[in-house]
Amino acid sequence: MTDSRQQGPRRGKGMLEAEVLALLWTSTTPRTAHWVQVELGGQLAYSTVVTILSRLYEKGSLSRVREGRAYAYLPVADEAGLAARRMCKVLDQESDRTAVLASFVSELSAEDEETLRLLLERIDGPAEAGHHEG
Repeated sequence: MTDSRQQGPRRGKGMLEAEVLALLWTSTTPRTAHWVQVELGGQLAYSTVVTILSRLYEKGSLSRVREGRAYAYLPVADEAGLAARRMCKVLDQESDRTAVLASFVSELSAEDEETLRLLLERIDGPAEAGHHEG
């Protein structure tokens, strides 16, 4: 027997996680799995949505608070912030951080390298000024 329900094209786990994150970034308050399910069009099973939210929470991408018997979820950072957290996680797993950072910088385009240099100068600027006081 075949299932008579119509199903859309199958999406990979990563794509679903990205869709859920994109949806949660549009909200300023924590949202439940039910809300996410409805906002995604109701085509995903509730248990699938709960699994996706739980995985994102376990990865550190979402925070959660109790809302009745369920949890409500909120992203811990925007898209750029989450990418930075992933980069730091990779760096933390390596024994030679200097070599990893050097390799990373050597792979940057000239434009990205200049952007990084400007960002580092912006961060170091106030700190250096503080060292010259007193």
